[in-house]
Amino acid sequence: MFLAGDDAFLVSGGTAARTIGGGFPLVPVGRLARWRRAMREIDWVPDLGAQIGSRDWWRGLATCSALCAATIAMAPGFHHSIPARVPAPLTGDAWKNARAQAIAPLALGADSGRRLAAGELVEHLAEAPERPSVDLSATIGSGDPLARVLQRAGVARNQARAAADLVDQATGGEAIASGTRVALTLGRRPSRMVARPLEAMKLRARFDLAVTLTRTAQGLSMTKQPIAIDRTPLRLQGLVGASLYRSARAAGAPAKVVEAYIKALSSHVSVGRDVRRSDSFDLIIERERAATGETRLGKLLFAGLDHGGRKVQLARLADDDDGQWYDVNGQSERRGSMDMPVAGRVTSSYGKRMHPILGFMRMHKGTDIGAPYGSPIHAIMDGVVQFAGRSGGYGNFVKLSHGGGVASGYGHMSRFAVRSGARVRQGQVIGYVGSTGMSTGPHLHWEVWRNGVAVDPRSLKLTSVAVLSGAKLRAFRHEVQSLLSVRPGR
Repeated sequence: MFLAGDDAFLVSGGTAARTIGGGFPLVPVGRLARWRRAMREIDWVPDLGAQIGSRDWWRGLATCSALCAATIAMAPGFHHSIPARVPAPLTGDAWKNARAQAIAPLALGADSGRRLAAGELVEHLAEAPERPSVDLSATIGSGDPLARVLQRAGVARNQARAAADLVDQATGGEAIASGTRVALTLGRRPSRMVARPLEAMKLRARFDLAVTLTRTAQGLSMTKQPIAIDRTPLRLQGLVGASLYRSARAAGAPAKVVEAYIKALSSHVSVGRDVRRSDSFDLIIERERAATGETRLGKLLFAGLDHGGRKVQLARLADDDDGQWYDVNGQSERRGSMDMPVAGRVTSSYGKRMHPILGFMRMHKGTDIGAPYGSPIHAIMDGVVQFAGRSGGYGNFVKLSHGGGVASGYGHMSRFAVRSGARVRQGQVIGYVGSTGMSTGPHLHWEVWRNGVAVDPRSLKLTSVAVLSGAKLRAFRHEVQSLLSVRPGR
């Protein structure tokens, strides 16, 4: 019986022999198989660090030595280079064409750009042609006139001025909000020496108006696109929690609105001491929502606080920006101590002191505030100018009557900003720091009288009350009712 072995030769029995050609004897198949198996089982690369001196170790050493000898015998010389074939360098047009299709960094002054070698149909141009139109985008910065923005974008001065005049007519002279994006299309120009003409322009001129300018045969033409605006106020309510400020901010109120809210409440409650975690706040804010999806928040309209079962509800008159807050009954109350009328430092307080000029102890009936020459002096409260002129050692002196038996005086002024009989508001400038009269340097002598008796200005607590009546009170109550009808979060 003959079998096919692994080497594709026919095998007959375990002791059969193979012949090739004229009967050349071969090794019996059984012995060859045993040799192959023995060779596979031999570890030719044993660990030379283990079983040192054994037969396997000597065999491994012999294998390592043979491999090292073969490597050294076939290694090239260290002092002789191996010759290689180098392609000939490119020259002429071949070099230019290859460079045009290679990666040439701009930082190294690359001048590539040719795609293929110039053919017979290629026409060399004196200069690259311009695009027939260019689309640009510009942004209006704070206090940046539209005409200047257009000129920076490449519009000619006269065309920029004409476009800005058209937009001013549409907005009624109202300044465009900073950050507004302007889309421009500039057309073809006759030569590179002149600016491109303005072909089209589009921008949001007002929150409720978008305008588009296009060029016609008669010049620039403007198209107005009114945007519908919903002016329903935004009402926010929530618990005070750990911080009234942070809770109102988390509810969605802007930082300036929260500051105005806390300032309005401070005239009725002590925000830091009396407001508790369980109290709830109520804010109503001006809001404008455009049909295009934008939302804009304005000033605070209503300030409410549920304070331990007692509600504080404050609102202001419509179109009145004097900072006066009234309760639902139309009554306004301000409490607090007087602020200093000029920015400076106290150099001499109220009380007995050694007079710096007369040289003896004398009662100082006011407070001296050192400030730079010409610093503005502000009225501490609303009032009427009772006197403005020269008054002995006070020099240039202004006296204000505030009602309720309270009056204030301001001495050593360099010049006046009011006249006798004029009404002044709190914070209004009434004069400027000087050194007139009995004075050793520029400062303000600030004096306060209560029922004709001089008192320490820094210790006087003031309370002013204003009450609405008549048509103003009816309009105010109607405004409050309309605000309270606003649903929270809508």
